[in-house]
Amino acid sequence: MSIAAGAPGKTAVRDITASVVVFLVAMPLCMGIAIASGVPPEKGLITGIIGGIVVGMLAGSPLQVSGPAAGLAVIVFEIVQKQGLSALGPILILAGAIQIVAGLFKLGGWFRAISPAVVHGMLAGIGLLIVVGQFHVLFDAKPLAGGIENLLAMPGRVLGLSPSGGGIPAALITGLVTIGTMLAWGRWHPKSLRLIPGALIGVVAATLLASGLNLEVIRVNVPESITGAIDLPDMAGLGAMLMNPTIITTAIAIAFIASAETLLSAAAVDRMHNGVRTNYNKELSAQGVGNLLCGFAGALPMTGVIVRSSANVQAGAVTRLSAVLHGVWILGFVALLPWLLREIPMAALAGVLVVTGWKLVSFDHVRHLFSRYGLLPALVWAGTFTMVVATDLLTGVLVGLALSMLELIPHVRRLALRVENRLHGETPEIVLDGAATFVALPKISAALDTAPQGDRLKLNLERMSHVDHTCAEMIEDWIKRRREAGATVEVAGSCSNAARWAAA
Repeated sequence: MSIAAGAPGKTAVRDITASVVVFLVAMPLCMGIAIASGVPPEKGLITGIIGGIVVGMLAGSPLQVSGPAAGLAVIVFEIVQKQGLSALGPILILAGAIQIVAGLFKLGGWFRAISPAVVHGMLAGIGLLIVVGQFHVLFDAKPLAGGIENLLAMPGRVLGLSPSGGGIPAALITGLVTIGTMLAWGRWHPKSLRLIPGALIGVVAATLLASGLNLEVIRVNVPESITGAIDLPDMAGLGAMLMNPTIITTAIAIAFIASAETLLSAAAVDRMHNGVRTNYNKELSAQGVGNLLCGFAGALPMTGVIVRSSANVQAGAVTRLSAVLHGVWILGFVALLPWLLREIPMAALAGVLVVTGWKLVSFDHVRHLFSRYGLLPALVWAGTFTMVVATDLLTGVLVGLALSMLELIPHVRRLALRVENRLHGETPEIVLDGAATFVALPKISAALDTAPQGDRLKLNLERMSHVDHTCAEMIEDWIKRRREAGATVEVAGSCSNAARWAAA
């Protein structure tokens, strides 16, 4: 998508229109992710407000939209179960401070070096955990503490072997109506209404059904005033909590996972348009400010979110005004119409998350890794996915990172990479010499992003001994983006990746 500034009035209109679309996408997700995290729905709404208004103004990725993310719901649920809701604030304060410092020390580019196999394996594992957890909420029941327990309890829930109440059938109906409506809208929506999110249509349909038939289902419970949902940490004991080893370890995990998801989402958003590129370090610090504020407000952690961000780009957003305004609309809605939110069945939000989680459980990516790069990246994906589901999120990510290190073993004696900029006749040429592994990705990315913006460019890979899948994905995206912008990119080299890029 090409983005041009255009007249200020037209730009503002496009941003306002896009902000409404993002607001409609964000509302059910903010509440649903909060419920999946084991906290009241208003906690997610506060994070959405901060992510829109504050982070939107500071962000290094102008078109990315921040808010509560499904990717952190699992780890927050574990925190609440094991350490209590009171621990979440100090953890986020420390995690936000870590992100701010990481951005100031220009560490943003290093998060892009995380293997896509690890990231997508992590997201697939999270998706499955969300599905099996929210499956029980479809019956107006609470999810169990772990993913395996939730999975094993599913047959009993279906067969009616679990303790149940009279409202279960009605709750299941509202949840299934939400899921069915979302799937039907995604497939058969009118083209003129394509920007209206299926999640909103599903929740509205289920709410109307529950209200019209006066169904006995558990409904969303939000306070009369959003300020009543702000839960400031105990300042007297805050210092001691910040020195707690468990708090520190969890904060590092939150900061790492949130930063990786944010910056990979920002890279994906950059591929959707030809406007201003992401300043990764600035984006990282902005996310840190957001999480710091969420910690003091007792809200959920935030990341840059690809679902809301892609909706923002597709709706025609031009500047950061759209992301900021979507936060304003959330604030206005919860301040003026809290009674309307209290009509929404909990099972309807669970239905939204079942669909959202299932979309994360995508096997297309592992098939892509296997067909393009062989068995090892696929095993990294599978190992990460399995461990996230079987143990916990942090263990799964660490196992994935350890497995991805295996790609370095054959090239351990020649990991150095040299980048040379020169002229090939009158054509600028970038020469890469050595092994292009994820260790060298920040260096390669910097060289490509600062390449001359002319009509012709040569990428010389003749001296490359190896290109791993992390670098290959990044280089391929860069070539595609430059060619879509109208430039001619000539690729020279004998490796299979170079041949494929040259032929594309």
